[in-house]
Amino acid sequence: MEKLDYKKQYKDLYLPKAEPRLIDVPSMKFICVEGKGNPNEEKGEYQEAIQLLYGLSFTIKMSKLGSHKIEGYFEYVVPPLEGFWWSQEGENLMGSHKENFQWISMIRQPEFVSQEVFEWACEEVKQKKGLAVEKARFCEIQEGLCVQMMHRGSYDEEEKTIEKIEHYITENHLRNDIGTIENGFVRRHHEIYLSDPRRTKEENLKTVIRLPVRKV
Repeated sequence: MEKLDYKKQYKDLYLPKAEPRLIDVPSMKFICVEGKGNPNEEKGEYQEAIQLLYGLSFTIKMSKLGSHKIEGYFEYVVPPLEGFWWSQEGENLMGSHKENFQWISMIRQPEFVSQEVFEWACEEVKQKKGLAVEKARFCEIQEGLCVQMMHRGSYDEEEKTIEKIEHYITENHLRNDIGTIENGFVRRHHEIYLSDPRRTKEENLKTVIRLPVRKV
């Protein structure tokens, strides 16, 4: 059976054009880790969060090889890393010092993953890797109406892409909805990382940038 690749199956969510477009993002399941600080800090809180997220995600994916069988399991490709971002200095990330960044890093989970499956994975990772699994949580997020586009290049050069999105929001009689509460969570600047920065030249990095909006 062919593996489900969420990026290919849901191109509207993961492979937008390099021009802003409106999208209604449905409810999805995630493993999340919340923290703060410079994401580039070596062995910092962000790097630890990424290690934990991938540890849990691959424990669930590779469960097929062990004795613990998950009901409804199907073959899939682990979805890309994502993150909500904001700053202690305000919502303008581009004007903020990175040490003041706050974030929720997350990886989407297949539909068969439940709170019970998540707790099993946490116990496995705690015993085998000794990671601080108490920092992770399982959640369902329905992001709702957003404007997104593909950003190509350095993370530090996202400002031009964000300006294009904000221009589209204004021209289409929408309102930037960052900071409001929708479906039980605070709406934030959202990024989806389609490239591995360890193996990709900076100018070739591909990142989906998504901003929440509301119709005026």
